[in-house]
Amino acid sequence: MTASALNVPSLRGKVSPEDLAAAYRLVSLYKWEDLVFTHISLRVPGAEDEFLINPYGVFFDEITASSLVKIDLKGQKIDDSPFEVNPAGFVIHSAIHAARHDAKCVLHTHTLNGVAVSAQRGGLRPISQHSMFSLASLAYHDFEGPALNDDEKPRLVADLGDKTSLILRNHGLLTVGETVADAWVAMYYLEASCAIQVRAQAGGELISVPKDVLDQAVSRQRQGARVWPGLIRRLDRLDPSYQN
Repeated sequence: MTASALNVPSLRGKVSPEDLAAAYRLVSLYKWEDLVFTHISLRVPGAEDEFLINPYGVFFDEITASSLVKIDLKGQKIDDSPFEVNPAGFVIHSAIHAARHDAKCVLHTHTLNGVAVSAQRGGLRPISQHSMFSLASLAYHDFEGPALNDDEKPRLVADLGDKTSLILRNHGLLTVGETVADAWVAMYYLEASCAIQVRAQAGGELISVPKDVLDQAVSRQRQGARVWPGLIRRLDRLDPSYQN
């Protein structure tokens, strides 16, 4: 089947509310959600200090493009949305958006696999092909509590640096991208790497990827444009209401 027959859209430079709503639905579909207590934020196209985020209290499989709330860097609403937001939950996101112009999308999760690996002193181990892609651009941030205080922001930003993925120790996972698609695909590999590690640790002795092979690792942080159209088609088959 040809690309035209599949009606594959171009994702180059695409950043839209529909993409963000789709990302929330996909987080739910892939079972990465933690009730209503994580966020995916997106810089509003053409605006430096305006962002879209989920309406607080709405489950991720209910989110639509029109229900997203526009906020400022302090997490305060700047439109007349009937929905509430959680400013405290935007602390991590606001720090990264302010420091990294390329981080148009910031995706944060509290998955069981991610938190499990975040609690391991050795962090993510090079034991799978999946982990190679995440390790190519991975940083760590030590736990300082539920990330509610602004004074943690400089340390968070410094620890992330120019990386794409961040393991928040004792807390969870975070990825960034120039598009929603890039951030989502980066999270896919990070989450899969953590799941593989947790399962592998239940068995025998682990085999690490040799260092010379690791040094050849290529990050897949810019693979969103290749994967995203298929994910959108999957969502459209299941429930296209995220577009509303």
